[in-house]
Amino acid sequence: MSEADPTALDGVDELGFDVADLPGGAAAAVEAVLMVADEPVPVVRLAALLALPTEEVLAVCEELAAEYRGERGGRPRGFALRQVADGWRVYSAPACADVVGRFVIDGQTARLTQAALETLAVVAYRQPVSRGQVSAVRGVNVDGVMRTLTSRGLVAEVDQDPVTGAVLFGTTGYFLERMGMTSLEELPPLAPHLPGLDELDDVDERTRR
Repeated sequence: MSEADPTALDGVDELGFDVADLPGGAAAAVEAVLMVADEPVPVVRLAALLALPTEEVLAVCEELAAEYRGERGGRPRGFALRQVADGWRVYSAPACADVVGRFVIDGQTARLTQAALETLAVVAYRQPVSRGQVSAVRGVNVDGVMRTLTSRGLVAEVDQDPVTGAVLFGTTGYFLERMGMTSLEELPPLAPHLPGLDELDDVDERTRR
């Protein structure tokens, strides 16, 4: 192992087992982590999680990506593994965009919950904002709600915090369309009773420390 990889084996004692002994080995372990990740996962972090050399994990990711594209003798999958920004993430395959879009549109017939509406309000008024900052304002974990809003096309990843590396979210053109507006300047005055929104600047500052 190269000198650049000493941290890759820091978790051996904590793991208590060899990833190679898992059914499917390192490839299955990488897949399992990426399937539940909401944001791109850097290869260095994957290596630390699995207690494997960084080069080995990078090779696994590249092999999986090729396999999903059908380049290893199998059929192309309905999902793709891509390296974006500083990490790897699983996406639906571009060839399946139409059916995925149809699924998303069908799901939009359901009304948003109160929790989703409150979360959407925080994003709309204080974008770009991270998932953690929205959670801090609402006082609850908003991961599931943010996934719902993203799947419905109402919010999207728009930037990355240069200090913390957190993904920042904002509203979309579809959001404006559904609201009957042409720009965010048409949003009504901020509701005075929106829970904790006036404290978001303090949350932003604490997040960056």
